[in-house]
Amino acid sequence: YMAEHAGLPEVLSFRYNPGDLIEGNDIIGKPVEAKYGLTRPQMFEGYRRAQEMGVKRFGLHTMVISSELRTEAFLLTARIMFELAAELKQNLGICVEFVNLGGGFGIPYRPEENPIDYAAVGAGIERLYNDIMRPAGLGSTAIRTESGRAITGDAGWLVSTVLHEKDTYKKYIGLDSCMANLMRPALYGAYHHITVLGKENAPADHIYDVTGSLCENNDKFAIDRALPKIDIGDIVVIHDTGAHGSAMGFNYNGKLWCAELLLRTDGTIELIRRAQTLDDYFATLRYEGGLLS
Repeated sequence: YMAEHAGLPEVLSFRYNPGDLIEGNDIIGKPVEAKYGLTRPQMFEGYRRAQEMGVKRFGLHTMVISSELRTEAFLLTARIMFELAAELKQNLGICVEFVNLGGGFGIPYRPEENPIDYAAVGAGIERLYNDIMRPAGLGSTAIRTESGRAITGDAGWLVSTVLHEKDTYKKYIGLDSCMANLMRPALYGAYHHITVLGKENAPADHIYDVTGSLCENNDKFAIDRALPKIDIGDIVVIHDTGAHGSAMGFNYNGKLWCAELLLRTDGTIELIRRAQTLDDYFATLRYEGGLLS
């Protein structure tokens, strides 16, 4: 009754920020500088206060890394969280129903990178679970993760046409797409592999900045990238855009969202999202005296 009266959820999960126990990265930042989560003392105080307010069911959550490929990084997170779950039971009598290890499962954006060894990650987490959770009486606690990038990341391409070539202090290639279509390189310098259609096997003997058309100097998909000679009209494929690609899209400078095509396993292609139009862009704009009706 108390939890219902206070408007609290039936199951409550606080997010742990481990601070300098984990180094973080450029994408998610350093945990000590992140806006997310609670410190260790705050975690215990939060669960204690929630108990006093009548909450009976609990989980435990964190998210401390993004686009990670190293097995040891996932195992460090699991150890920290399992030990915290054991201490919550010992100190407060809370048996968490699940431990959410967060996401951060990366994909090999660069050709020279290796994918995650999921077998090693799974086996390592199982060992830690057996060593920490089961002796603490938490052998029925579920493990959850958030692995959207691992599922969708390499399942997308941004396909663009070369519109411009500019040779000043550097050589620039301008595309008909921009960071409104893919924000990751501009936001935190993320690498996306680029190929030129029909020139996949040509020598990468030119150095380009590959840019969009927004009035921002960081509207670049690649900086000082070695690529084959690019000509006006070439089709450029920007790889691995299935995660945080169109989902981070925006309309700055009046840029309209592009269409999305689905390549099925039988080789057929289907339009699953049409391109945005000016009517779409102005659909929500209404004011007295305006020209739009």
